[in-house]
Amino acid sequence: MFGSIGGYEVVFILALALLLFGPRKLPEIGRTLARTLSEFRKATHEFRSGLEQEIEVEKMKEARETLDSTAQDVNSTVENLASVPREPSGADRPEKATDTPSSSPSSHAGQHRRT
Repeated sequence: MFGSIGGYEVVFILALALLLFGPRKLPEIGRTLARTLSEFRKATHEFRSGLEQEIEVEKMKEARETLDSTAQDVNSTVENLASVPREPSGADRPEKATDTPSSSPSSHAGQHRRT
């Protein structure tokens, strides 16, 4: 419960506090201590969540920088490719009319009919 403090130590501390502060002051001291601990926990939680948000913002900035540099690389590659003169390829040349024998539908007609 209290870390390395055992049961006898806790009883001794409570008895000593009762003797030092008296039975009337002890509840007030307990409430004040509880409020202080509650505020400390709240402040710690806010600090931790703020720190986590800052870490996330930094990660987002790094990701954006990476995306920006990648986009610049892609843009420069596209510009370089657009500035290179193209030679006509096989698809750009006009085709000569050639008579190539194509398979006739009648040659396959016997394959589809099976008795």
